[in-house]
Amino acid sequence: MVALMKMISFSEFGGPDVLRFIDAEPPHAAEGQIRISVSAAGVNPVDWRIRLGQRQESHPISLPSGIGQDASGIVDEVGDGVTGIQEGDAVFGRGLDTYAEHAVLTSWAPLPSSLSFAEAAGYPSVVETALRAIREVGVEAGQTLLVSGASGGVGSAAVQIAVARGITVIGTAGSANQEYVRGLGALVTTYGDGWTDRVGEYGQVDAAIDVAGSGVIADLVSITGNPDRVVTIADLSGPSLGVRFLGVGGDMFVALNIAVELIDAGLLRIPIEKSYPLADAATAQSDSQAGHTRGRRVLIP
Repeated sequence: MVALMKMISFSEFGGPDVLRFIDAEPPHAAEGQIRISVSAAGVNPVDWRIRLGQRQESHPISLPSGIGQDASGIVDEVGDGVTGIQEGDAVFGRGLDTYAEHAVLTSWAPLPSSLSFAEAAGYPSVVETALRAIREVGVEAGQTLLVSGASGGVGSAAVQIAVARGITVIGTAGSANQEYVRGLGALVTTYGDGWTDRVGEYGQVDAAIDVAGSGVIADLVSITGNPDRVVTIADLSGPSLGVRFLGVGGDMFVALNIAVELIDAGLLRIPIEKSYPLADAATAQSDSQAGHTRGRRVLIP
């Protein structure tokens, strides 16, 4: 008889209440994949967007479905063609349906010695997205980047990666997160009335990344003077204003290797805002959707 595992699944699109904590058969690593015993799973905004059905056009899924893409854990199965890793290794990476006790990873890297499993689960997607956003807006050393929503996972990563590359960063964040963002190495200001004027006091802005999705795309285009120098990962209306919307994509193996280098050099650290038991995935997603996060949220099976 096959031993079952616990996982989060949903059979209809909707609010957090559609998520179910169920028993299921564990997945197995196909060619080019590994399976891990999950120590922690990252909670990403894309997860609840998928749950709501907002990504069906770009990344359709069939229901019922598991959910989650980032995780850390111990390798317990190695697929054909995979080299350089073995059962028992500690890793973190991106995979499939990671809100579970076992999950398949399609991209991975060794767990950095300075990170706990819980911390590491919060890195993969946010670092890859931040790297891709910085590349897409074409900002370079000596220039200035505005990060709207700098205190969350992607914002925290983008600020630190840009600073490490010699880019001046201005971050917007809520009043409670001003010192946190400043501690990442950014100049900082609050949201609200007059925020564009406050940003202007810091001087010219060459490029901008919208992380928060708080309806500021038009302002970011005005501040930079060019929609090509603005990207959003959160505002679906961006393309209507000529701004690129960045979905899931990119080379995760490359991103993870860059992340490890930055972590080992002491240039990248993303704290955990809160950890939740796996069974409380609905609460974790609700909190993620509410915003104002400082760092990352993770699930612990």
